[in-house]
Amino acid sequence: MPAGGRIQVTVLGSGTSHGVPMIACDCAVCTSPDPRDRRTRPSVHVAFDGHAVLIDTAPELRLQCLASGIRRCDAVLYTHHHIDHIAGLDDLRRFNWIQDSTIPCFGSADTLARLREMFRYVFDNDPEYPSHKPQLDLRQIDGPFTLFGRTITPIPLFHGPLPVLGFRMGRFAYCTDVSRIPENSWPLLVDLDVLILDALRRRPHPTHFNLEQAVAAATRIGAKRTYFTHIAHELGQAETDAALPAGMQLAYDRLVVESE
Repeated sequence: MPAGGRIQVTVLGSGTSHGVPMIACDCAVCTSPDPRDRRTRPSVHVAFDGHAVLIDTAPELRLQCLASGIRRCDAVLYTHHHIDHIAGLDDLRRFNWIQDSTIPCFGSADTLARLREMFRYVFDNDPEYPSHKPQLDLRQIDGPFTLFGRTITPIPLFHGPLPVLGFRMGRFAYCTDVSRIPENSWPLLVDLDVLILDALRRRPHPTHFNLEQAVAAATRIGAKRTYFTHIAHELGQAETDAALPAGMQLAYDRLVVESE
């Protein structure tokens, strides 16, 4: 855990919904020897004041936790309900066992409704279900709230036409799966140490920032350090980083950064 009240952010996954390498792809990035070009689906682990919070539960959550040495999860923040951000939900039961506690999971009303629908076995009271299942407490987000003594500020964003949430804690913000930042959300992103922001590829995309759009948004936000995430196989780490403005780079799996 970080010292002195700082926030430690571990990027568990930095890839797009397909992951990188993609199945049956022989492109330069999918066959790259650079370990930073191997990207699981997007999620981060945030540690502060002796507590640990996940943002999203990616399909590879178990493998991500093993790779990054994650041993605790006290809560989960969900950005939205797309499968690459929620499919690892069942792995939360391991943290129930370790911590002997129910895990609160925060999200919009729509996201929580989709979780109940897609993981019905978790939330149905079925005494005949034969296996252990996650013990979760779903909590609807209606604005900023306090979690373990820290203010968590949800940031309304758009993922194509879908409303999604980014999250701010202190001077750190996480904004994945975004194609538009509404005007009332820009003030929530001022004075950041660390920003993690969606940047799918170079070509335009209807539901994600491309790299040019992400750089423009990051420049306007002006965080001290910006890391781009949800990266497709069109962006190689070394080549892309070399062309980015100072203070900006691609995130990669197992990257650890600290913020106030």
